[in-house]
Amino acid sequence: MRDRVQDTLSAHRNELVSLLSRYVDQGKGILHPNNLIDELDNMVCDDEARIRLRDGPFSEVLKAAQEAIVLPPFVAVAVRPRPGVWEYVRVDVSQLSVEELTVSEYLRFKEELVDGPSNDPYVLELDFEPFNANCPRSTRSSSIGNGVQFLNRQLSSNMFRNKDSLEPLLDFLRVHKYKGQALMLNDRIKSVSRLQSALLKAEEHISKLPPETLYTEFEYTFQGMGFERGWGDTAARVLEMMHLLLDILQAPDPSTLETFLGRVPMVFNVVILSPHGYFGQANVLGLPDTGGQIVYILDQVRALENEMLLRIQQQGLDFKPKILIVTRLIPDSKGTSCNQRLERVSGTEHTNILRVPFRSEHGILRKWISRFDVWPYLEKYAEDAASEIVAEFQGFPDFIIGNYSDGNLVASLLAYKMGVTQCNIAHALEKTKYPDSDIYWKKFDEKYHFSCQFTADVLAMNNADFIITSTYQEIAGTDADV
Repeated sequence: MRDRVQDTLSAHRNELVSLLSRYVDQGKGILHPNNLIDELDNMVCDDEARIRLRDGPFSEVLKAAQEAIVLPPFVAVAVRPRPGVWEYVRVDVSQLSVEELTVSEYLRFKEELVDGPSNDPYVLELDFEPFNANCPRSTRSSSIGNGVQFLNRQLSSNMFRNKDSLEPLLDFLRVHKYKGQALMLNDRIKSVSRLQSALLKAEEHISKLPPETLYTEFEYTFQGMGFERGWGDTAARVLEMMHLLLDILQAPDPSTLETFLGRVPMVFNVVILSPHGYFGQANVLGLPDTGGQIVYILDQVRALENEMLLRIQQQGLDFKPKILIVTRLIPDSKGTSCNQRLERVSGTEHTNILRVPFRSEHGILRKWISRFDVWPYLEKYAEDAASEIVAEFQGFPDFIIGNYSDGNLVASLLAYKMGVTQCNIAHALEKTKYPDSDIYWKKFDEKYHFSCQFTADVLAMNNADFIITSTYQEIAGTDADV
């Protein structure tokens, strides 16, 4: 990007200086994409000069720019040339010099808007890159939003190159249990070669049965070959599952691996976190911090329960799933059910709202408080919620889903404590609602406590095993937006 700006200086020096001077004349501050383009349109020059600049390399920089930081005589521009890729350049308008900046250098320059220049060599800086940074990381924009497919490609590639990589899969299938019942494989199968021969033998036997034959009709024979429940409820589904595993053992490929792993029974108990607001099924809409997220999560758990019931049935199991929406118990509940510890979700058989109160050294907090004021209570809340969850499940959940900044942070604390998979749902994050709040957070901190919230977002998002968004644009933006 530095070269593109330098090329423009060489070819259209006067026009570019005029444009950059317009930015500098506005004084220090942040310019957004529309401001950058507007100044180009408002330049005082002949149409031919404006067209030359608009069609030049710097125009490409402006079209991809997400913001510019102006600290006279400098203009620094953050550019996203394509999704997932950022570049930073700074121009000294007085000297007409151009330099490329690292992320840290750009952020330090941006902070000078508020804090002024700093020569303190002892400033503590923390790099909150994803905590699982040793995992495979995509370098292509096309992989954004396709994390599962990307990881399956990596895993299947390792399996194809190194057959020893199949051993962890075998070990998992051999020890996999739920409520003390072995699933998938038993101790008769002790090696990958033994698994492959057992699969071929079972395939020969099951292929002779009518496709609709129930698993219970051949369970005893199946078990004698080294297989336990979890492969399917009918001969057809068991056979399909075995074909998938045989294909993986012979020549792993991403789609086959994804399909197989997606059908292995692993998720029976799920926790969904949404601590703030009045979370209930009646008389809550319109109350503070309580709105569409209630409907969203209630719809989510109904669909999730139906999907879990269907999958468990098709896996040939008779377990019942359990889903807990963990939220806050509010003793002074204003005529709602938010003072009830446990409440069944209407339209479901196995889903409940579990309410746990906020507590401090002074006891239980009885009244509602704003979502901006919950931060001092969340660590203790996570400890109390962990005990309640274990009591309800008679064990740990298989999966924890966080919602919103506070729910994502509690999900991180619980997932770390329990050693289970964590998913965050990236919606309603406050930084996107308040323009430039990432740099001017001190102005809002007394009221909104952004210092706590933004830190919680960074910790929770980096700690998550995966993150769900509604659209690709939430991750990578569009051609016009961040």
